[in-house]
Formats: sequence, structure tokens, C-alpha cells
Amino acid sequence: MTSPLGHIQSLPSWLAGRVAARGRGLVAEALAAEGLKLPHHAVLAATAEYGPLAQADLGRRLAVDPKDLVGILNHLESAGLVVRAPDPADRRKNAVTVTPAGTAALARCAALAEAANAELLAPLTPAERDTLMALLTRLHQAP
Repeated sequence: MTSPLGHIQSLPSWLAGRVAARGRGLVAEALAAEGLKLPHHAVLAATAEYGPLAQADLGRRLAVDPKDLVGILNHLESAGLVVRAPDPADRRKNAVTVTPAGTAALARCAALAEAANAELLAPLTPAERDTLMALLTRLHQAP
């Protein structure tokens, strides 16, 4: 019979959570080389993909609290990675746009995240990595 703790640690949800936490830690450590944290990276990526974008719309897309978003954008703007300017469609709102420096930082962050994930998956063979990704994708897309 398995111990109560052993039972918990054998659950797929527990194992997936521990692996995810390790992966997030590796990526966070890698992004720190750019002076960024995971939320900075997500906001920068969304701004590059959807921008120029009203600050409120950016927060809704990422489900980031508006107060938290202001701090993230202050950091990104002070680093020269995004700019905020009045939205031409509605001057009461700020539109966020990625700068060329932000685009370059995003490319470096992508490479850093790839390297961190390669470290996470290093114990697996290439075939096992492909299988894991296929299974994770199926679980993620399940209703």
C-alpha cells in the first residue's frame, strides 16, 4: 500500500505541476539575463503580436490586473522596449507599441526560453520529447 504522500506524488497532476514549476524556474532564470520576468515577457510578446493595442485591451487579453499591468509596462517602457502614447482611436486611452529594441529583446528571450526548455527536456530522447509534446498538446486542447 502506498503512503498518503506517495499517493499524492504519484498523481499525474502533481507530477505535471512539479515539472511545470521546474520549467518556469528555468525560463525565469534565463529571462533574468535580459532583465525581464515571465510577465514582462508575456506582455512584450502580446504587444508585439497585437499592438499597437490599448493598454486595457492588452490587460484583458492576458488576464493581467490593470494595476499589475501598469508596473509591467513602466518597466518595459523604462527599458525602451515599449512605448505608450494616446490611442488615435480614443485619445482617453493609451496604446502600447513594441519598439525595435523590444522586438530584438523578444527574439533574444525566445532563444533563451528555447534553451531553458531544452535543458528541461534533456533527459528525454528526441522521440520521447516529440511524444511528450504531442501528449501535452492533447491534454491542453481537451475540453
